[in-house]
Amino acid sequence: MLIFIFVYAVILVCLGAFIGRKAKSASDFFVAGRKFGTGLLFTSLIAANLGAGSTVGVTALAYTHGVSAWWWIGSAGIGSLILAYIVGPKIWRIAREHNYFTLSDYLDERYSKTFSGIISLMMSVGTLALFAGQLLGIAWILEVVAEIPKTQGVIIGAVVTTLYFAAGGLLSSAVVNIVEVAVILAGFVVAVPFVWNYAGGAEGIQSAVSKDSYFDAFGMGSGAIIGYIVMLVPSFFISPGLIGKVFAAESERAVKNGTALNGLVQLIFAVIPVIIGMSAGACIPNLARADLALPSAMKEMMPFFAASLALAGIFAAEVSTADTVLYMLAGSLVNDIYKRFINPSVSDKKLLTLSRVVTVVCGIAGVILALRLESIISALTIFYSLMSVSLSAPLLFGLFTERAGNAGAVMSALIGAGLTVYMTFEGVTFDVMGVKLNASTCGIIVSFAVMAMSLIVSKKSSGSGL
Repeated sequence: MLIFIFVYAVILVCLGAFIGRKAKSASDFFVAGRKFGTGLLFTSLIAANLGAGSTVGVTALAYTHGVSAWWWIGSAGIGSLILAYIVGPKIWRIAREHNYFTLSDYLDERYSKTFSGIISLMMSVGTLALFAGQLLGIAWILEVVAEIPKTQGVIIGAVVTTLYFAAGGLLSSAVVNIVEVAVILAGFVVAVPFVWNYAGGAEGIQSAVSKDSYFDAFGMGSGAIIGYIVMLVPSFFISPGLIGKVFAAESERAVKNGTALNGLVQLIFAVIPVIIGMSAGACIPNLARADLALPSAMKEMMPFFAASLALAGIFAAEVSTADTVLYMLAGSLVNDIYKRFINPSVSDKKLLTLSRVVTVVCGIAGVILALRLESIISALTIFYSLMSVSLSAPLLFGLFTERAGNAGAVMSALIGAGLTVYMTFEGVTFDVMGVKLNASTCGIIVSFAVMAMSLIVSKKSSGSGL
């Protein structure tokens, strides 16, 4: 299996390098020349969205909690449909008109450099955690299947992703993603009947697992599910990485169709890691950690050919999302911070070169962080919480009301993120009518409240004639 993965990784790197020769400008690197049709936008988005969280992470949740783990990917699918029909078309038109490369380009124009700078710094920190989570997913797979230690597994994942993305940015990753999506879907679809039959189907799982909540769609608890919905639904329609891919679309029709198809596939795919996780919970109940459920099921519950294809699918899932994360990091650090605040007159050629250098540096930083983190879900929660709390209210209010102002956006982001960080580190939750609201839920509610209050204040100020 290790040889199989090695050959596959070499193919990805070579394909990325070949396509990367066509990346001659920053526009090619960041928005692929704005040439994505429906198909290319779909493969680029779905490859980004089916990563460590949707595979290793959700399988781990299902291993522990059962059916209710569906809500992780299900929430992402709902957010993707909102991006397809509400947020995406509107912000695409604006980006096309003003030649924006990243979401921060829009935020800079809509609010201020100060606000876009704050968001870029927040996203850089959170996105690095997200990248580390993808590398952890690769490491757990290689550890179980090929007995490769965590450190080496993390490094392998970082090297493969960094090399092909640095070559051509979004242009390279979009083409590589076509191969990855085909392998991901084939690997997971083939895996399901083997693990389901191995576990004895629903009856076998029920007899092996004594938890009454295992087959309950809300078995994880209403507070946890609400937390996922509040954190993940907005994350998938305000994510700088996903919106950047939308900017690459050739038409508004491509935005709607490509993004909607991505959302529908997510909603369907959400069932697959749940089945695998529950089957592993019934047949391999004493794993040292839940994150090992997916690779363990692949190794022990499938024949060799199916396990090899599944392994390639999982590796493709982690790598495909990791390249999107590097895209977000390069965009934040190079375009949104360096070009905007340090060297506004930087040439297009130098911007392209710097983007490649920063990608490599971020790859190294991701390895260092991954070696310090233990759980994929905890790594992803850092990113999604920061992003949804700081960006959701300013972006939605900014797109759909002209009265949204810079002061309200800054306060909304800082207060919401500050509350989230405080509640997370202090372990604070709020009980509302018997439902425990976690840090990210409270943070996003407060951020929307602050943004709404800023509109009321601005209306009163304008009404008073001041």
